[in-house]
Amino acid sequence: MNEAPDLIFVNGQVLTVNESNDVVEALAVRDGVIVAVGDANTIKAMADATTRVVDLDGGTLLPGINDSHIHAVSLGTLTPPFTLDVSYPAVRSIADVVEAVRAAAATRAPGEWIMGVGWDLGFLDEYRADPSRLPTRHDLDAVSPNNPVFLQDFSFHAGWVNSAALVVGGFDLVGNFADDPMVVSDDDGHPTGVLYERVQIALRACVPVMTSDQRLQAVRNVQRRLSSLGVTSITDPAIGPADPNGAMGTDGLESYLQLVSSGEATVRTNVLRFVASMSSSLDELAKNLAAFGSTPTPDSRMFQVVGTKIFADGIPPNKTAWMKQDYVGGGRGALTIAGETDEEREAELRRMIQHAHDHGGQVGVHVTGDRSVVAVVHAFVAAMENSPRPDPRHYLIHSDFLAAPEMELCAKYGIGSNMNPSIKWTIADLQVGFVGRDLADYEWPYRSAIDAGVVVCSSSDAPVTMPDWRQGVSTMILRKSKATGDVFGPEQCITLMEAIRTYTINPAWQDRAENWKGSLEVGKVADLCMVRENLLDTDPHEIPDVTVTMTVLGGRVVYQETEPVTPRSPAPAEVLGHYGSRVRIAYRPDMCCPYDALVLG
Repeated sequence: MNEAPDLIFVNGQVLTVNESNDVVEALAVRDGVIVAVGDANTIKAMADATTRVVDLDGGTLLPGINDSHIHAVSLGTLTPPFTLDVSYPAVRSIADVVEAVRAAAATRAPGEWIMGVGWDLGFLDEYRADPSRLPTRHDLDAVSPNNPVFLQDFSFHAGWVNSAALVVGGFDLVGNFADDPMVVSDDDGHPTGVLYERVQIALRACVPVMTSDQRLQAVRNVQRRLSSLGVTSITDPAIGPADPNGAMGTDGLESYLQLVSSGEATVRTNVLRFVASMSSSLDELAKNLAAFGSTPTPDSRMFQVVGTKIFADGIPPNKTAWMKQDYVGGGRGALTIAGETDEEREAELRRMIQHAHDHGGQVGVHVTGDRSVVAVVHAFVAAMENSPRPDPRHYLIHSDFLAAPEMELCAKYGIGSNMNPSIKWTIADLQVGFVGRDLADYEWPYRSAIDAGVVVCSSSDAPVTMPDWRQGVSTMILRKSKATGDVFGPEQCITLMEAIRTYTINPAWQDRAENWKGSLEVGKVADLCMVRENLLDTDPHEIPDVTVTMTVLGGRVVYQETEPVTPRSPAPAEVLGHYGSRVRIAYRPDMCCPYDALVLG
């Protein structure tokens, strides 16, 4: 029996991300498993003529990246040819969007839906010139009277639709919607065509599902893209009947399973069941959980359904996150849970979390506001105390304003926190205009949470931002914003190795898999990310430009750079225009979409 390694890496830095964060010279792999880490001479001596020797050439080997909250099926489907790109710089005005819809309508049969993604008021010339000029259904009606149009905004919390779409959705176009804050209405109370949160989600449910072939190709495309970025594991947090987009509905499971069964899968995938939509109730959650059933998999290390997703609130830029204090300009948001009062909604949230906990597996809760974080953490604690079971590892998704008392509870009860550094980089300046400077500084308090003993993971929340860990690592170290370069909350900065742990061993903990992946230690699977540069010596400002040259999944090379790529240089900021006391700036649109737009106070 040949005991020589199949693959060894030498002549660089190997970041083991073990308990001591040891850095060694070399690593050896046999049969998909790490068999040695240590000094180069010892590992070179293990090789024979059959061993492939990879020269790191001064570069860095680290564990495969785990993007632990990414809507991967959505990312694949929200890409041409499946949707129109209506984000900047593809469009710069309402007129540009209208023209894109006109061209699409010319190729569609009557009644066929037209979908688009990425519009943002701050990138639309008409709005910048006149903030009262908002997108309307009438803009789209002029070029698509016979085709329903649904254009998803940059944040995925708003939709712009035409009259045909509203009719399909059951809207009375002359009805009075002035009392529904989720429907933008004109002076007469008629819907203008812009919808928020639960209403836009409900209308999107009317869009026909993708075909199985389209969905499979979308997942295949996005896995290849992730492999090119060094990503070897993900959690897709929204697959199930509560999703109105067929690509992410329950049928999305089949696409993942097909890739695993055929051996095509290049990314390990965990899934949360999405069984409770916004403004949902315990009845909806219980009914959908009961109907979901089990999902047999040919390889649980490549794919498994691990738990349940619940929405607690919205997001601060839409003033739909539930906050303790008023937003700038008023309002505190609310829980996106069934109920007429805050008290009723919070009680229903507790019942939903209890039921999901009792059902088994993990519970991941989308929660952003500081008041809603308190509600969710205490609901987790109550569920675990009411029905004790070993180490459930529930976690907060986003947890923007997690505070010290709740950090203490998270550490005590083993509740994780999944944060989003690339969103921090993108929206820090924007948040000042919604929550004020102090909270904008504090948002995503990495240093405090880590010091409190919370297991903190980092993720992209793609397609809100691109699944690029390099920008996330840079942001955690620097806390600099994208548009201005201002430092937001310097006391929350963390180190390079701490940041890398949030993309590797900590998400392995979230996956309940830290014993077999997430660090480069003997006996663990060889999931590896190789970069050309020495990360330990790289200026944090330059980390977004380091080059991934190879990705290995279980000892199999799933991505290898074929030609050297010239590192990207930061593009200069482009002032897009002024409105009121604010200015809109876009910066490096290649790095992040469709959340590039920043509002500066």
